[in-house]
Amino acid sequence: VQLQASGGGLVQAGGSLRLSCAASGSMFSIDDMGWYRQAPGKQRELVARITSGGRTNYVDSVKGRFTISRDNAKNTVYLQMNSLTPEDTAVYFCNADEALGGVILQNYWGQGTQVTVSS
Repeated sequence: VQLQASGGGLVQAGGSLRLSCAASGSMFSIDDMGWYRQAPGKQRELVARITSGGRTNYVDSVKGRFTISRDNAKNTVYLQMNSLTPEDTAVYFCNADEALGGVILQNYWGQGTQVTVSS
C-alpha cells in the first residue's frame, strides 16, 4: 500500500491549508486513517484520526481548528487546517490501517508533507 500526501506549504499565521492523502495498492480494505505531525526536536504526535465509519478524534491543540474527513470510495483522507499558528509548523504524515474482516493486517505511513506557518 502506498500513501501519497499533498497540500503542504508555507502560510501566514491565521491562514488555512488542506492536506490530502490517497491510499493505493491495497487488495483489502482501508480501515482507520489519520494524520500525525512531527516538529523539529519533538516526537511524532497524533493530530487526528477517522474510522471508516466516520468517527473522528483530535488532539486537544487542534480541536475547533482542524477537520479530518475521508472519501472511502477514493481511499483518501483530508485534513482541513484553519486558524494556523506557528506551533502547527511540522512535517505532517498520513497513516492508514489495512484490514480484512475487521482485523488489522498492516499499518502504513506516507512520506510526509511540510507545513510551515510564519508569524
